[in-house]
Amino acid sequence: MSVNRSTRPIDRLLEVMDRLRDPEGGCPWDLEQDFRSIVPYTIEEAHELADAIERGDMAQLKDELGDLLFQVVFHARMAREIGEFDFDEVAAAVADKLIRRHPHVFGDGAGTGMDAETQTENWERIKAAERREAGMTRHLDGVPAALPPLRRAVKLQKRAARAGFDWPDLEPVLAKIREELAELEHELGGGDRDRMEDELGDVLFAIANLARKLDIDADGALRRTNLKFETRFRAMETVARRNGQRFEDLDLEAQEE
Repeated sequence: MSVNRSTRPIDRLLEVMDRLRDPEGGCPWDLEQDFRSIVPYTIEEAHELADAIERGDMAQLKDELGDLLFQVVFHARMAREIGEFDFDEVAAAVADKLIRRHPHVFGDGAGTGMDAETQTENWERIKAAERREAGMTRHLDGVPAALPPLRRAVKLQKRAARAGFDWPDLEPVLAKIREELAELEHELGGGDRDRMEDELGDVLFAIANLARKLDIDADGALRRTNLKFETRFRAMETVARRNGQRFEDLDLEAQEE
């Protein structure tokens, strides 16, 4: 049975998903999946999307956006099967949320003009009100535990800063990084791996705080450096091959050169 190609692309995608999950003639692998088993793929697709953006590869970006959209469709389909919600409800809910969080665009004050800083403050106030309505009354409530650790560190720090728990400028942040590095260095000679892990975590948390204060995306900065390292390392291997050498056979001084 073919899929109708004359329908809107989103409807065609939903039809494809229906076929994949059809107990009669669907895909055995897709039929075996549940919310938990799909989560790693959802996260992976989001990372691949970020990688395409970092590389400036628009063809890959289009492809990865499609893969991420399919993950949304997959989760919505499984929710529909157990009578919870469907894709239309997901789309409607996010549209409602965006309208609610943008009163300067959709509300009575639309068209009056607002700078980005004021809009961000309003956005955070609206989100805070939504959390209170959901019973989340403490500042750190609602920060997902499953976030990548670096991103979660920044979110925790942002929430704490809204409660006034924040340094006024960069110098104390830099001093904290130096302090944590010194404490890590002190533990290196002790051989206590638990203590070393604890101090290394403190260093990373302090660096995440610096990224927040600089208004730099910590994940994006590290992703950019990873790409830079990968590009340079591949170039070193290429140079070695051109010279008739195996890179791994060179000593560190020659590799550095």
